[in-house]
Amino acid sequence: MPGGYDQNCVASVYAEFAHRRGWLRPDRALPAAEHRVLRARVRSWAQTDRSWAGVLSEFGTPSILCGGTSPLYSKTLGYLGDDLEEPMVFFHLWNGSTTAAESTWHELAEPVLLAVRFSDAPFSEAFTFTPEGQRRRPEQLRP
Repeated sequence: MPGGYDQNCVASVYAEFAHRRGWLRPDRALPAAEHRVLRARVRSWAQTDRSWAGVLSEFGTPSILCGGTSPLYSKTLGYLGDDLEEPMVFFHLWNGSTTAAESTWHELAEPVLLAVRFSDAPFSEAFTFTPEGQRRRPEQLRP
């Protein structure tokens, strides 16, 4: 992710662990069929640049929000179903609010989607980057 460390990304990993153990109390859980549809189409959906409003419009209120509700800051939205065995789906949104010195602070009207993460694959393979996410990835991490 741009700037490297992002506390919302880290929080999403903790949320995933908590969910698998049955400890997480989400704001809402998607019905199994809806969660299945989200997982089936999210990778192709993320092949186009998207924003925070676009994610909410397409998938509704998230199950969990890592970060605040202000459009000035990055955040991660998590969607989960009732089945603890099914992976959570995370949308990593960025708005220049990073600790990296070269970052532009609040450069956009709302956060843009950089990547979607889910699956039981190795962490680095679980990401699907949007075109904007590919452009903003640190040089050394680009494919």
